[in-house]
Amino acid sequence: MFLVLAAAAPSSLTLKYFDARGAAETTRVLLAIGGIAYTDHRYSIGPGFEAPEFKADKESGALALNLGRAPLLLTDEGTIGQSKAMERFVASQAGLMGATPFEAACIDMVAEHVRDVRDAQARKGFSRMARGKTDEEKAALAAEWYGTDLPSWLAKLEACVVDLAGEGAAHTVGGGVSYADVCIWSLLREGSAEDLALVAEAAADCATLRCVADGVAALPTVAQWVQARPVTSF
Repeated sequence: MFLVLAAAAPSSLTLKYFDARGAAETTRVLLAIGGIAYTDHRYSIGPGFEAPEFKADKESGALALNLGRAPLLLTDEGTIGQSKAMERFVASQAGLMGATPFEAACIDMVAEHVRDVRDAQARKGFSRMARGKTDEEKAALAAEWYGTDLPSWLAKLEACVVDLAGEGAAHTVGGGVSYADVCIWSLLREGSAEDLALVAEAAADCATLRCVADGVAALPTVAQWVQARPVTSF
């Protein structure tokens, strides 16, 4: 387990996920921005992606609130499944969901647009976890995604953020860092060195998105977390 030391938390929190960034990393970054203390409980991954502790928790019903999956966020009030529900809960605790219901809805809107991009990439089917395709087929699909599909998605997202906040804005909503900004940062700045180079090329014409991502990356809490977090394969 990796204990993160921070300011007093609104409640006792434990984040349970694999020893990876994956579906839990945005929550970890939001916790870092909010200065919220939590226990970062990581299921060890062995050969063949076996995770005995995760398997035991799944079989015992401990993961039922996320339908037998990870991540989970354990709080004093109960347990939260679904990574996006966890992200919104932490973002709210950290003051990153805007100052009004309308701002919160706009932040949600941008976050859901980012989810659309990620879902489209997953449907493309070229990840190393994807089955039923040869390496050559995956390479062709990846080239199509990064060369054509992703630039189109990012251009639409750029237009949305410009409409919300203005061209070259440092933040998407409300004039300060928000959950939406962190989602954009994750989309543009998280991944392998090879992936990041391809994403940077796809985002070359999206100056506002890049400005938002740069603003999140420059936050001391984010920079410190990225520097200190465990090195994992994904």
